[in-house]
Amino acid sequence: MLKNTTIACLSFGILGLVGVSPSFAESLTLDRIKTNGSITIGYREASVPFSYLDDNQQPVGLHLDLCADIVEQVEETVGIEELEVNLLPINSSNRIPLVKNGTVDIVCGSTMNSLTRQEQVSFSVATFVPQPRWLVSANSGLDSASDLEGKTVVVTQGSAHVQLAQRLNVEDEMNLNFIQARDHAESFLTLQTGRAVAFMEDDILLAGLRASAQDPSAFDFLPEAYDQIFYGLMFAKDDAEFKELVDTVLSDQMASGQFAKTYNKWFMQPIPPNNKNLDFPMSDALKQRVLNPSDLVQ
Repeated sequence: MLKNTTIACLSFGILGLVGVSPSFAESLTLDRIKTNGSITIGYREASVPFSYLDDNQQPVGLHLDLCADIVEQVEETVGIEELEVNLLPINSSNRIPLVKNGTVDIVCGSTMNSLTRQEQVSFSVATFVPQPRWLVSANSGLDSASDLEGKTVVVTQGSAHVQLAQRLNVEDEMNLNFIQARDHAESFLTLQTGRAVAFMEDDILLAGLRASAQDPSAFDFLPEAYDQIFYGLMFAKDDAEFKELVDTVLSDQMASGQFAKTYNKWFMQPIPPNNKNLDFPMSDALKQRVLNPSDLVQ
């Protein structure tokens, strides 16, 4: 069982949000938060720039900022001036079970919304629209996905891209050898040390890992980009009141322009720990979701 880490200094909110007033008595999540006087946020340790550890080993990122405003609205809704905020490190394998059993109230990491996952948990409106790609060493001599045939690649255990990479392996008859690493940091280390020649993950997560390397130019993307997917904040299934609260906070941020400012903070400016700029402008697909917030995945 992972131990909760309480960060009392997490700053909450920028917006004065109105219009969110679900009855927490009808929400298992809000009722649990009210009873405990605390909210537990699941975060990732190496999902730059959504949720990761900075140079002081504190969790930071776009989704942590978004969740700070959600915590502020939860406080107003349940009538507690200052909730205790427990930050719990999670990974691709345990995040859904921890939400389902009530250990984590909301996951503020890089989580793909999918129809399969919706059978177990719920998601907010989309907060990012990435595409899976392969990252390789710049000196590898690999120019396309077809060059990976017969080689060893790495994917992160529990990631949806395990299934994608395995499907491509079968469909394209690539004869790949797979390594499944514990988290994205370990997957990237597997690539860096040459134990694998390619790492499949969402383009933005790979861009973040590459930017954190001592020499970012040592890594390149292969040209192939696969089906566009959607990230969202994740929480318990069948809790309409809590979902309404979360979606209203995010939709208000998108309408006011605050979401775009927060996005630029993490994608278009130098970020910790190495003060590297990801230089990753908002895509047209994400701009459409900001104009028309939705949790649809098709």
